[in-house]
Amino acid sequence: MNALTARLERHGGGRAWRSGRHNARRAADSSAMEVAARWGFAACGVIYLLIGALALRIAYDGGHGGQQADRGGALAELAGNPVGKVLLWAVGIGLAGMALWRLSEAVVGAAQHDGRKARVRLMSAGRCVFYGFAAYSVLAFALGDRGSGSGSSDHQSRDATARLMGMTGGRWLVALAGVAVVVIGVCMGVLAARRRFHKQLKLGEMSRPARRYIDVTGVAGGVARGLIVAAAGGFALEAAITFDPDRAKGFDDTLRSFAGAPAGAWLLGGVALGLALFGLYCFGMARWHRVS
Repeated sequence: MNALTARLERHGGGRAWRSGRHNARRAADSSAMEVAARWGFAACGVIYLLIGALALRIAYDGGHGGQQADRGGALAELAGNPVGKVLLWAVGIGLAGMALWRLSEAVVGAAQHDGRKARVRLMSAGRCVFYGFAAYSVLAFALGDRGSGSGSSDHQSRDATARLMGMTGGRWLVALAGVAVVVIGVCMGVLAARRRFHKQLKLGEMSRPARRYIDVTGVAGGVARGLIVAAAGGFALEAAITFDPDRAKGFDDTLRSFAGAPAGAWLLGGVALGLALFGLYCFGMARWHRVS
């Protein structure tokens, strides 16, 4: 970076380079960006709370019936509310704000102590893409495109797996993707259990009950979310091994698969409760996350 800056200086572009970085940093540190980030966390909290509630219904029914427990099911649940249209727009705008904030982190770095490292910026860029897609699907759903946001994650997962397997070497791509998702899920659970989210928080402004709230919801919710992600990766790997795209599962089918395990209803209920707790954790992050 220093070499690039020196080269720009020699060609008369140093001032423009520094001005551009300064403007980007000012935008990232603005109060509007902080509102966008905190609104985004709250929107995520709403979605995870609804998914957790839907999953609890499925657990009560023994893993059968009920509305799909994924983002599509959560949107359908919102739409059925008397003020559903307003809630959909609020969630969609919040997710768009989250995507914008993550983009600013990718450009100028995150607020945490190692926030300017390439690894952290790359993760922020990936999250920007994820939340951008999520915001698009929610806003399209709010505008009346019911197939955009409420499509089953299970069908989408199987379709994507089938398309990949139809490519040259696609079976290996699916296997690698499955392994990568398993690793990501395990890392999510381990980092949550180790409370690594503390470095993203304004700990000095939090009371002891607030820290306890964040720790309980963050650990339980993060482990539950990591477990589902790792299980979904395992099903993708199974699809590659058996060369059967129907073995791949989305969020909803992965959740329901826990019902087939020993003490399945209790396991599914525990995971569902964890997802609801993750929603509460997102609300806490909306209050105490270090944004700028």
